[in-house]
Amino acid sequence: MFDKIIAAIIFSAILIFNFSANAASQNPPPNKDSDWYWLASNSKYSKYFAPNSVRVLKQATTDDGKEIPTEIEAWTKTTYTEDSARETIKKYEITNILPNPKILSYSLGLLRINPQTRTVQYAREDFYNAQNKVIYSKIDGRIKEINSQSFDEDFYAAIIDEIFKQGELDRKNAKDRWIELWSFTSPDGVKTTVTADTTTMQLKGSNLIVWEWQETRGADKKVLEIRFMKKSVNLSQGTERTVSGDVWTLANKRWNVLEDDYGGAYRMIRNDEPDYKGLVRLRAYAKGYSAWVKRYSIS
Repeated sequence: MFDKIIAAIIFSAILIFNFSANAASQNPPPNKDSDWYWLASNSKYSKYFAPNSVRVLKQATTDDGKEIPTEIEAWTKTTYTEDSARETIKKYEITNILPNPKILSYSLGLLRINPQTRTVQYAREDFYNAQNKVIYSKIDGRIKEINSQSFDEDFYAAIIDEIFKQGELDRKNAKDRWIELWSFTSPDGVKTTVTADTTTMQLKGSNLIVWEWQETRGADKKVLEIRFMKKSVNLSQGTERTVSGDVWTLANKRWNVLEDDYGGAYRMIRNDEPDYKGLVRLRAYAKGYSAWVKRYSIS
């Protein structure tokens, strides 16, 4: 009986791998340098994507008959320096497979994107040496939400633009990407400022989904606390809740998961507190840039 169970597990794993490999073969990675479009570079990484590989896999029909893509895929390419190769190998926990970071030259990734949730998944990743030989492969990576701290943000914006053509890359790089929601200085000189990332704004019904950056500085201008939070703000009811986030404090000097005081429940934003200015600002932005906040809406 035990042998049959093991055999069934192995057979299922083979089916899953074959399915993923078959999906990749239906949209194979580009094999010419001219197929890759450069997106960004720094001292460690260079990022590219292949516009001709962008495909719509799934779409939904709205009440007025529009077809809105809900799953998109495309191939991306990342090149490494020795330092970034070492970081990548450590991140993927494959030091036993690739003990020498000098061997890792570049990787190709088949991304699956859900624009309604701003998430990406690497359906397949192949890591290559300088001789263009695959030295490690991985399928069905974890699903990640894209925000300003995401390594994959350039990939996401470029691929989305190929389909929706709403200026996702332009908004990402715009000088007014971040807007101030409110600022408050206490009598002892402690100042708190909250800004909102307009690239992440999406209106779902009356709820505006947005990532916010809250920074608190002492009277000496030293940063005391930073909160990076995903918020859901109900614009009509004047309530908000923290969906997820991280917090950094001067005392700990490290990032930790943010524990919401309300346990993820909506709270009323009173008109006599600093947050109310932020609510007014978000209402105005959603009204003035209605097409932007509803750009991927399926409801």
